[in-house]
Amino acid sequence: MSKRLSPAAVIALKDALGKIYWYKNDLRSFLHQCVRDTSVLGGINWDDYKWQIASDVVDRLVAGGDAQLEALTRLCLAVCEMTSLRHLEQLDGGEQKASRAREAINHLRELVETHKKVHDEQDAAVARQQREAERLASSAAVRERLSQIRDRYVRFVLSPDTQSRGYELERILYDLFELFDLDPKASFRVVGEQIDGAFALDGTDYLLEAKWQKAACSIGDLDRLDGKIGRRLDNTLGVFLSINGVSADALAAFAKGRATMLVLDGSHLMAVLEGRIDLVSLLIRVRRHAARTGEIYLPLHEILRG
Repeated sequence: MSKRLSPAAVIALKDALGKIYWYKNDLRSFLHQCVRDTSVLGGINWDDYKWQIASDVVDRLVAGGDAQLEALTRLCLAVCEMTSLRHLEQLDGGEQKASRAREAINHLRELVETHKKVHDEQDAAVARQQREAERLASSAAVRERLSQIRDRYVRFVLSPDTQSRGYELERILYDLFELFDLDPKASFRVVGEQIDGAFALDGTDYLLEAKWQKAACSIGDLDRLDGKIGRRLDNTLGVFLSINGVSADALAAFAKGRATMLVLDGSHLMAVLEGRIDLVSLLIRVRRHAARTGEIYLPLHEILRG
């Protein structure tokens, strides 16, 4: 287990502590073995109700932040690792008491395992971002290639030739995804100014749809990509790139259900082309935000600030 407990796990820890021992002296002894900090335990009223004692100790550990993180983690793991409840089973009504305690321990264990999995994934994502950023900074050839793609994009934006816009944007995106080893599929299909393509990242397949139009894209535009994703395997997500953004109503509508796509705009694309963030880190950052909040769009300034 790493980092701070989730609020749900904190509540579950209090509940388990109140159930794993019937007598307050036994609970007190257990807490002293796990916490070992007189500044935390010194002011506890051991004559109080058992539930209040457990709550006060956990609250003090949580309030202690990083300084008490090790003690909080040790206490939580000690509860999760408790397998024998003979001290409860021997009491009057012991089978029921042990059953309630076991349920509380299992609930805490599930929350802790979920917490650990989430943080392991976040740590892996951060490490991946750091590696990609370092690789980009140290790779002169990649930076040169990125500069060439950026120059093409700038010419593309300023070009009055709207008829060839779809084809040129297709080539720019393909070359960009190829540069960052994202295995773009060559079968990009151009329909007007809409580009359909695909790429892979961390074992997940993505459908890519890019649009260039004067107005922000609407919910109907997102619906069309969502339909294509729904007809693929479950391990398929989408990236919707709209140079001029997506309407707030469309983003709000898609924030209400399971996130099936990530939304990027021209500012995200330009940041990648200018080397302010590498493409892989950008995608991972937006994907993490979507998984955590359900919001499929994360403004560039929040990404760079984070």
